[in-house]
Amino acid sequence: MWPFKKKGASGFSSSSTAEQVTEGLDGTGLTAIVTGASSGIGTETTRVLALRGVHVIMGVRNMIAAKDVKETILKEIPSAKVDTLELDLSSMDSVNKFASDFKSSGLPLNILINNAGIMACPFKLSADKIELQFATNHIGHFLLTNLLLDTMKKTSRETKKEGRIVNVSSEAHRFAYSEGIRFDKINDKPSYNNWRAYGQSKLANILHANELAKRLKEDGVEISANSLHPGTITTNLFRHMPVNGIVSAIGRLVFKNVQQGAATTCYVALHPQVKGISGNYFSDSNVAKPTSQGTDADLAKKLWDFSLNLIK
Repeated sequence: MWPFKKKGASGFSSSSTAEQVTEGLDGTGLTAIVTGASSGIGTETTRVLALRGVHVIMGVRNMIAAKDVKETILKEIPSAKVDTLELDLSSMDSVNKFASDFKSSGLPLNILINNAGIMACPFKLSADKIELQFATNHIGHFLLTNLLLDTMKKTSRETKKEGRIVNVSSEAHRFAYSEGIRFDKINDKPSYNNWRAYGQSKLANILHANELAKRLKEDGVEISANSLHPGTITTNLFRHMPVNGIVSAIGRLVFKNVQQGAATTCYVALHPQVKGISGNYFSDSNVAKPTSQGTDADLAKKLWDFSLNLIK
C-alpha cells in the first residue's frame, strides 16, 4: 500500500501493519480464540497475537491447513502457544461442539475474534436451513459468542482484565439491502443478491457488537464489544480475477496486504488505547463511522431477538 497515508488519532494509518500496531505490547497470560484462522488475515492475526505472547486457539474448518499454519508459526516463534479446534460457523452443531470442547479444556478466555467469513457466494442454505452468508458470517458467530460469554465473564472477574470481543465486519455493510436486514426474506432465493446479502451479513456483525456492548455495560462486566473494517485486501479482491501487471501494480499501491489487513483486528483486540471503548466501529486502527443503519439501536435489538430465535 502507498506508504504516505495520514495517521489518525491513534497514531496509526491504513498502511500500518499488525506488528506495528502491537509493537511493545505484552499479551502473556491472555487467551484468544480466532475464527477462520487458517488463511488470510485470520492467519496473520494468529501469528501476531502469538508473537506478543497470547495463547491463541484457532477455530478452523480445514484442520490440515490449520496444522500447516501452526507449524509455520512455531518455526518462526518457537515459544508461541497455538492450538487448533475444528469449527464450521455455518453449522450450529459444529459451533456447539467447539464451544463445549473449549469449555472442557478449562482455559480462560480474554479475547474472542469473530473473523471467519464467506463472501458473495451463490444462493445456498446452510445445514440449519439459513442463507449461507447470513448463517456463517453472523449467526454462527452470534451463537459462538453467546456460548462463550460466561467463560469470558468469569475470566474477566478472576483476572481483573478487560475481555474483548471483536467482530470483523466490512465497509461492504454500506451495500446491504435497502432495509438493512431482510428479516422476512433471509431465505428468499428469487430476490437474493450475492453482494447485497454479503453486505447484510456484515451489517449484522456491526449491529451484533453494538447490542452486545449495550448489554455488557448493563451487566456491569468488564468486557468490550467492537466491530471493524479490515480494509480491502489485495488477495481477496483479485482472487477470482484475471489481472494484468498494471492492475496488480496499482492494487499494491491502493489496497492492503495481509499484514496491513490484520492490523485493525490486532489493534482492537490488544491495544491499551481501546481499553474501555465499546460499541464502536473501527477502520485503519482508528474509530470510524458506519452507516446510519449501523448505529440504529432499534435495528440492533430486532436483530438480536431474531438471531436468538434462530439459534433455539
